[in-house]
Amino acid sequence: MPASTIDPHAIAGMVARLDSPDYDRWAAQIRRTGGCRQPINMRGTVIHVDPATGRRLHTYTTHNQPGGVLRLPCKTRRATRCPACAKTYRGDTYQLIRAGLTGGKGVPASVSGHPCLFVTLTAPSFGPVHTRRDNNGKVLPCHPRRDATPCPHGRAVSCTARHHADDEVLGEPLCPECYDYTGSVLFNAVASLLWARFADALRRRLATAGGLSLRELRENLVLSFAKVAEYQRRGAVHLHAVIRLDGPDGPTSPPPAWATTDALTAAVQSAAPAVSVRISTTTDEPVRVLRWGRQLDIRPIAADGGLSEQSVAAYVAKYATKAAECVGTLDRPIRPLEDLDALSLRDHPRRLIAECFRLGALKHLAELRLTHWAHMLGYRGHFSTRSRRYSTTIGKLRAVRADHARKHEITTGRLPLFPEDQPVTIARWAYAGRGLTSGEQLLAVALAGSPQIGGSDGGR
Repeated sequence: MPASTIDPHAIAGMVARLDSPDYDRWAAQIRRTGGCRQPINMRGTVIHVDPATGRRLHTYTTHNQPGGVLRLPCKTRRATRCPACAKTYRGDTYQLIRAGLTGGKGVPASVSGHPCLFVTLTAPSFGPVHTRRDNNGKVLPCHPRRDATPCPHGRAVSCTARHHADDEVLGEPLCPECYDYTGSVLFNAVASLLWARFADALRRRLATAGGLSLRELRENLVLSFAKVAEYQRRGAVHLHAVIRLDGPDGPTSPPPAWATTDALTAAVQSAAPAVSVRISTTTDEPVRVLRWGRQLDIRPIAADGGLSEQSVAAYVAKYATKAAECVGTLDRPIRPLEDLDALSLRDHPRRLIAECFRLGALKHLAELRLTHWAHMLGYRGHFSTRSRRYSTTIGKLRAVRADHARKHEITTGRLPLFPEDQPVTIARWAYAGRGLTSGEQLLAVALAGSPQIGGSDGGR
């Protein structure tokens, strides 16, 4: 970050923290959080008691810690809020996605031989938007029209500009008044339901391909998947999914002989356009039928051809830490009474948020909770989800790390070797806020990538 863009108050705060007598202990806490920018601050006391004698062995208190608190990592997945914790989440996601493709983390290596596809389900069109197209590296005009007929609002629905990758107009409608903001918000709101219906339709088609009923399919085949949501610049979500076929026992068993990559591809091609969600905004308007977009990308995942397991895992992990920031919205909930004109928003995301508030006020759409998810432009699903038998879980990966840290404590003599020798722990904790000052955040970024900054003994 250029020095000219840093707030002078942040620099003053950074210098004050560096000059503080407890800097080394503060820096040690920040390193233990991995450089978290918005750590959870806890205040409390822990007493360790010998279970045999009842004698107090050790007492830990936050009173002698910097600021009188213990700082813990926030563990958010959002890179816009805390890049350090998001990096850990991204790494965990990469590991569990790759484990479902190549094995490891409790998944047998034989899973790499199971039929597996990388599928992208897109959103339909809600009106022409500025886009960047290229052909063999040559950027093409956005929406060239020789005889562009003006829209009902008098705008020529044409654009001959060759947009660069960072152009702010990308994703903006050529005519905002013609753009279907209602359809965009409602599609985001029902995208998770569309996925659920797509998965059900996919199972039905696989059952037909195998000459089985749905009940018999469960006894012969398991459909495993891992998916992630990605926002397009126009504000609509599309889903990337790793879809794998397993035997009845999950990844440890091979699928039936008829369950091939070609059979899975045909089932996806048939199921995607067949599912829909019907929804109406008012009694005066016709019922909307929301479907996936026409663009359906299906690619096999295999080491000997198609996409590589590493590239797919990295792609899914990257978007697991992102949200709607590429559209230009906020990464926090927006209250209905907030003045949208006062927020630092472009016109397009502001219109999408306003439409969420308008639709959220309708009683028959209350279950969509569009007001609460206005900052997500109506999308209310989990960004990264996996079926039960796909591979491991984030929780298990974190448990393995905690167990590794505990074994290290035993090896170094900080914890007893045998469980019966463990002292009784009496702890009292209270929440004491979260976050760092702007100056401390600058130091946290530096500490995350440096073993030692400003002090002589970071562990003192």
